Amino acid sequence: MNIPIARTNLLDSEINSVLDPLKSGWLVQGPKVKEFEDKWCAFTGAQHSIAVTSCTSGLHLSLAASGFGPGDEAIVPAFTWISTANVVEHLGGKVVFCDIDSKTFNIDIAQIESKITERTKAILPVHLFGLAADMDPILTLAEKHNLFVVEDAACGFGSKYKDEHVGTLGDTGCFSFHPRKAITTGEGGMVTTNDSNLADKIRRLRDHGAAMTDLQRHLGARPYLLADHPDAGYNQRMTDLQAAIGSAQMDRAEGIVSERQGLAKKYDDAFANLDWLKTPFRGDDFEHGYQSYPCLFMPKDISLESVKKINAQRNQWMDDLQKKGISTRPATHAVHMLSFYREKYQLSPEDFPNAYAADQCSISLPLFHGMEQSEQDFVIEKMLEFKS
Repeated sequence: MNIPIARTNLLDSEINSVLDPLKSGWLVQGPKVKEFEDKWCAFTGAQHSIAVTSCTSGLHLSLAASGFGPGDEAIVPAFTWISTANVVEHLGGKVVFCDIDSKTFNIDIAQIESKITERTKAILPVHLFGLAADMDPILTLAEKHNLFVVEDAACGFGSKYKDEHVGTLGDTGCFSFHPRKAITTGEGGMVTTNDSNLADKIRRLRDHGAAMTDLQRHLGARPYLLADHPDAGYNQRMTDLQAAIGSAQMDRAEGIVSERQGLAKKYDDAFANLDWLKTPFRGDDFEHGYQSYPCLFMPKDISLESVKKINAQRNQWMDDLQKKGISTRPATHAVHMLSFYREKYQLSPEDFPNAYAADQCSISLPLFHGMEQSEQDFVIEKMLEFKS
């Protein structure tokens, strides 16, 4: 048996959905993008949804629309995908890392305020792996210090915080449609916001700064007149080909989330009595969307002194599982340990110890829409063979 860490599972109707824009001849941002955006609003409860080329683009557009720029600082969790930090750098800002809570893998809210300076303009909480960050204290701090909040909800499809879908709590939320996500358009992303002025600004910025989209212009009384450009924008538009696939998948959105939650519960039950594996956090205020199933591999208590030894054991176990046909991954990386950030900011792994431990000791197991019962049973069987 060969079980990947993730696998795209599209229905025939979703595959065939791209035929509509192909036959219509309208391939760029157009009616299918609008359709996808409307369905995303209905699913998340956001007032505005703006389709873009990637979650990274969404983060970049959100910060750009806020006026973030050179000399500004943004607080970013040290354990996340590198994009969360990169967008700060791209706009000339300074990344200020904050350690994570090892129980949740999300930003440690107790440490955030100590990172705030007179230059702090934004905070980018990440809803990592589908578990919402603890947003109430973050929003309280943001209001107190007048900070712009960009939710990195790349993994947040179907994830809720106190019954509110993530991405609707801060100033903006940014989602990913990469193939490892629950809904995929190959590459692509979505920005959500409840601020109409902000939505208008982001729509312009994604489209070269244009005051009117090509579709609006072509459907108008004078399609031959070009639009004004109030902003120096970017080309970060989703195509109608991508949006058609995304829109079609939204018709079974609830079922996709429910299936992933069911797979996660089966893992939870199977591993409940293991003392060497810490399974994903569950809490009353959090509805997990399970973009992935990240665990801490801990045959002994993790400390700065034991991390390297545990890392070696984890890597050996991942090798063994790969030979058995089971793909695993570290949950994600600690950004402060990557060459660019380590060297630019002169950082050491131990500067953010929980992120360091998560980087070295986490393991994600296969979990994806369409996973067969026999596949998950095989993963569970082989996982239970580990001897700590």
